[in-house]
Amino acid sequence: MVQLEEYREAFENIGVNVAGMTYDRLEVLADFHSESNLQYPLLSDEGATFVKAMGVLDENYAPGHRAYGIPHPGILYVSSDGTIMAKIAVPGYRSRPPFDALLEHVKGLIQ
Repeated sequence: MVQLEEYREAFENIGVNVAGMTYDRLEVLADFHSESNLQYPLLSDEGATFVKAMGVLDENYAPGHRAYGIPHPGILYVSSDGTIMAKIAVPGYRSRPPFDALLEHVKGLIQ
């Protein structure tokens, strides 16, 4: 999420607003948001409703496990009318899609 802040302005320059979403409680997100000085909103999906609907739920954690609801790291590009224009998610939590490539991909979708 901190790395997304580094690219936030580049996305905004092409007309794309960014937001982050995790399975954490609002209180945890508020603390992290403040400590990290993020300039974009963080959204809470404690019940994994959106993560499941988007098809990015990490299936390694069963309901009841403390990490249940964690998604595969990735990016969703959603148009202003709610259409999912791109979904890029990678298995595991240690690697992330490269933001340079994501930015170029989204630029191509916009053009």
